[in-house]
Amino acid sequence: MGYVTTAQFAVAEAFRTEWGKVVAHLIRVTGNWDLAEECAQDAFTKALESWARDGVPANPAGWLKTTARNRAYDRLRRESLGQAKFRQLAVTAPFTGDAGADADDSGIVDDRLRLLFTCCHPAVAREAQVALALRTLLGLTTVEIARAFLVGEETMAKRLVRAKHKIRDAAIPYRVPPALQLPDRLVGVLAAIYGLFNEGYGASGGVELIRVGLCDEAIRLGRLLAQLMPDEPETQGLLSLMIVHNARRRARIDSSGELVTLEDQDRSLWDGAAINEGCALLQTALGQPRRGPFTLLAAIAACHATAPSPGETDWVEISRCYDQLFRMSPNPVVALNRAVSIAMADGPASGLALVDELEESGELSDYYLLPATRADLLRRIGRMPEAEAAYRRALELVPTAAERRFLERRIAEINEEG
Repeated sequence: MGYVTTAQFAVAEAFRTEWGKVVAHLIRVTGNWDLAEECAQDAFTKALESWARDGVPANPAGWLKTTARNRAYDRLRRESLGQAKFRQLAVTAPFTGDAGADADDSGIVDDRLRLLFTCCHPAVAREAQVALALRTLLGLTTVEIARAFLVGEETMAKRLVRAKHKIRDAAIPYRVPPALQLPDRLVGVLAAIYGLFNEGYGASGGVELIRVGLCDEAIRLGRLLAQLMPDEPETQGLLSLMIVHNARRRARIDSSGELVTLEDQDRSLWDGAAINEGCALLQTALGQPRRGPFTLLAAIAACHATAPSPGETDWVEISRCYDQLFRMSPNPVVALNRAVSIAMADGPASGLALVDELEESGELSDYYLLPATRADLLRRIGRMPEAEAAYRRALELVPTAAERRFLERRIAEINEEG
């Protein structure tokens, strides 16, 4: 393992905390998303060299913003956009280097949350809002976002390009909305924060199954959002969902780094205080007249987290929640989870029939959890050769090393029994 220098560590930390702010600033002053991302990347690359030679500056965020902005202006000059245009940008978007320079009447005190509301403009399609927020402000890669949306990388890249072009061509302003407009953007912001948490709780690729930093940042944003909009039940629902899931984090990986399924987890490792907090937030959300998808997901998570043992899990209630969720959001992933809950409540054969229907539809053809789920249900009813074939299909699609090893163990167990 290579030695990490002070400069490299500082750049990595700055990337984690400042990337979205730098990009958002450049979008605001240039109106060009691609230019903003390219010049921000240039600034971070230059920081690696400059900070190693001259030392880490006293204000890394200010250094990065200034460097990126200067780079953007150099590009504008070279691309001959005209001195009049350049002077207009320089006058209308002066840079002071002050983090509080972008004052507004949104009532949002956190920079990153402000930028999430900025990105989720209602004139842009919802999926594009969320994808742009995850890519531009929260730092996920196009590959990670594509996996979250169950589409190919090329498809997602095209969606991002189209969204940026729409913003540019329609001259949609990149600014923080006033407080009265926040509810119109809330659904996109909720989805972006949950997307960040999901990538942290179950990484879409790589060696690590859990990316703790992403989970913590999503929960931090969720807390701020719930404080900002306490009368919106879905803010409480989302926060409850993330906290309850996160409470089980320690038990999901054993001491050897292997994946542990929910039914096999050591429940003494679960964070009881966090589960209690999440359940209290859920009750607040349930007390509101409207019940949304995040509140239903939180209710499902609470059923799992409060069961003393796997055998005492209230699968009937969980399947009811999934029924409501499917009526609200009839997407194939919800359908798959609903099938699992029915299998646990009514027997594996009932769930398997639904999974087979999903497989025939082709909607989740590249989603490894579909064949993995089918394999588990086939194993439970003793159809071992079919189970092994389904596990091997899942192996072709599985994104992380820990999940791959889990599937390989399942195949080995089937072969041992045979």
